[in-house]
Amino acid sequence: MENIKAAIFDLDGTVLDSMWVWTEIDKRFLGDRNLEVPADYLEAIAPLGARKAAEYTIERFGLNEKVEDIMGEWFDMAMGAYENEVQCKPFVIKYLNQLKTKGIKLAVATSSDRKLIIPALKRNRIIDMFDAIITVDQVERGKGFPDIYEKAARDVGVSDNSQCIVYEDILAGIKGARMGGFKTVGVYEDHSSYEHPEMKKLSDRFIMSFKELLD
Repeated sequence: MENIKAAIFDLDGTVLDSMWVWTEIDKRFLGDRNLEVPADYLEAIAPLGARKAAEYTIERFGLNEKVEDIMGEWFDMAMGAYENEVQCKPFVIKYLNQLKTKGIKLAVATSSDRKLIIPALKRNRIIDMFDAIITVDQVERGKGFPDIYEKAARDVGVSDNSQCIVYEDILAGIKGARMGGFKTVGVYEDHSSYEHPEMKKLSDRFIMSFKELLD
């Protein structure tokens, strides 16, 4: 962590143990339309944010539906879980506290809807640890690009990307962060484990658990 001034965290699958929510939503949403969930579907929509994911879903499956209706359906299915069930992944809170004690600024960079994540962050009592919370709908491009990480860095007052470290559980996030010159830590997540061989090659470090990073 030498010379690191800011740490930027993805939420779903990195800080929050929440990918199970989206797996169930994909099954229900597509199942209600008599469609199977393609093996690459979650990988395709994970970096996009709700609106672009809905647009992608309509185009891919030829749905005669409105983007806003799909977004609303997803939101309604996810809200209860984020409000009442989603927990932090093991050792995350200890690690966030460790970084705070070192004076490192903390930011969130997420593809999820702000209205979903805020209740989960509050219930897990970590919302006040973050100096900035950025969602992909605040930037032009998704997580395959550095836009969201660059905004997060600037919002916490760091102008040099090389002084920031990004924590991500998906390959697109690691690629986007590296494109912007950020340090990267790949984080193990069951739902994206098929991406891990390449993530291990691209990340500055890959961890199975945040316990590995504790002093």
